[in-house]
Amino acid sequence: MLRRYLRMFTAVGLAVIAAGALAANPQVDLDTTAGKIRIELYPEAAPKTVENFLAYVQAKHYDGTQFHRVIKGFMIQGGGYTADFKEKPTKSPVRNEAEQSSKAGLLNVPGSVAMARTSDPNSATAQFFINVGDNKFLNFREATPQGYGYTVFGKVVAGMDVVDKIAGSPTSAGGIFTKDVPTERVIIKSATLVTTP
Repeated sequence: MLRRYLRMFTAVGLAVIAAGALAANPQVDLDTTAGKIRIELYPEAAPKTVENFLAYVQAKHYDGTQFHRVIKGFMIQGGGYTADFKEKPTKSPVRNEAEQSSKAGLLNVPGSVAMARTSDPNSATAQFFINVGDNKFLNFREATPQGYGYTVFGKVVAGMDVVDKIAGSPTSAGGIFTKDVPTERVIIKSATLVTTP
């Protein structure tokens, strides 16, 4: 009987510790013109990427930027351009951590948040995207320029309805882009850190 109670208390204790560990993950609120989105970040899986993203949040880099690339069933991308399509200056690129984050179970699935980049795997700066489809082809496959994939570093924990609403926006050409720009601009009014590790 005593052994059974000890097992029960141990299980409860582990659950409390696990809940505490989960609560330690930083969260960021994106207050957009379409509604609020809350993102939880995973520094243990992608430490440099999370550090980079939080540095931009704390510098107010994302405030006043738009979701400039929106593709229904695929993703919404933002964090680089102002409402009038001026590209914001960025810091040095962050190293690709897709292999590490994918091994930790972070994949490009609906609701996950990943860094945007050029064809250079190590070129991510400030732009990010939120997956609305199961985008397996963006996951790490191998350590080659074609296989590195895109680093997932967080997920939407509230406001996925807002993400889906943005993803369903009518799009057209806009500014320097020939397509995929929401006809009604979706602006990130503010990005704010709401919890700290």
